[in-house]
Amino acid sequence: MCALFDPPAPRRVTPGEYPVWEQALALLNRDLAVTLPRLEPLQLLALPPYDAGEPENVYVATATGEWHGNPLDPNSQDSPASALASVADAAQETVVELLWQAWPLCPEHDLGMHPREDAEGRLSWWCAGERLRRGPAHVHAAVGALDASGTSIRPRS
Repeated sequence: MCALFDPPAPRRVTPGEYPVWEQALALLNRDLAVTLPRLEPLQLLALPPYDAGEPENVYVATATGEWHGNPLDPNSQDSPASALASVADAAQETVVELLWQAWPLCPEHDLGMHPREDAEGRLSWWCAGERLRRGPAHVHAAVGALDASGTSIRPRS
């Protein structure tokens, strides 16, 4: 049987093609290695565009080539902070959807954390869990700086 439309095959992005996204993914993979050591590092996969003249679609995928969610925003390559935010969102969406579990988890509250940028443009894993005498939410660690100790850092006021 012949398919009417065969979607394009994804390809693994070669080192140096998207250096800003690659640097951001290296930070995310550090967090992944600490929090989900059984999972192999995430990778960037590219699909050719459907329309001529458009950029290819780049996704954050597992080592097996599976991904979930939208492609990375091509404009996020303009700055390391934007690239890190885009890659963190995409990595989290892929891990959460394919493993069916929240990631990363706050060790204090066992809640899923989300990337959030502070006033200085730094991206951190943020937990919505209430902290005794310190307010309703907290920054746990900078993206790329999760550790197995479960220590938290306080956001700057």
